[in-house]
Amino acid sequence: MNGKEWSIQEIAKKAGTTSRTLRHYGDLGLLAPSRIGSNGYRYYDQNALVRLQRILLLRELGLSLPVIGELLEGERDPAAALRTHLRLLEQERERIARQIASVRTTLHKTEKGEELMAEEVFDGFDHTRYEEEVSRRWGRDAYEKGDRWWRSLTEQQKKGFLKEHEDVARDWGRAHKAGLAADGDEAQDIARRHVAWLSTTASVGRSYVIGLGRMYVDDPRFGVNYDKHGEGTAAFVRDGLTAYAERHLTDGPDAGGACGE
Repeated sequence: MNGKEWSIQEIAKKAGTTSRTLRHYGDLGLLAPSRIGSNGYRYYDQNALVRLQRILLLRELGLSLPVIGELLEGERDPAAALRTHLRLLEQERERIARQIASVRTTLHKTEKGEELMAEEVFDGFDHTRYEEEVSRRWGRDAYEKGDRWWRSLTEQQKKGFLKEHEDVARDWGRAHKAGLAADGDEAQDIARRHVAWLSTTASVGRSYVIGLGRMYVDDPRFGVNYDKHGEGTAAFVRDGLTAYAERHLTDGPDAGGACGE
């Protein structure tokens, strides 16, 4: 990258944030200035800009600053991380574009008194955006089974299924805030409920549950579902599920499954 630099005021204005926020990021070790001038002003080069973009993207996912720091510390290839995030943003853009088109169609037909089609009304509101990833992680058969099961539910059943997971996630957060041990009785009872929820769509085995727990920490898209209930909750969930799986689960021939979160 070239030697161009920007002052802290310039970066704050362009990024839609404040100099105070950037200094706070620096104090936390998230965003060090490329240099500090003789006047005490902080200056940022292009490497710092890339890092700030990554911070802001992760903040939009709802991650806390300490969690973002851990993610950035573990990244060895910023370009690869940005490519991954770009794919996520593109998928989200496509989903939102479908929703916009769906609402426009609904509005137009409602105003004209025309008959609505369910496929048009709910386009963009489905869970199939995870199709490729689930198929890659756990096999095409796992995705198709989960997809058939999801589509067989009524809207009320879908809401109940999602609420059950939210209740479990909230209890994980409470247990973590209370300082309970991840392998203790209370946390393990939450783990039992979590695994039972996962088992709604398919039989799950030890490796699957342990791998899913790790994904909660490694993938911010899923970790945010837990860390929103308290910083570090995703890691607590991982440890709790790992302990439960090692004690109670095996990898039988039917173990596996896919459950969108």
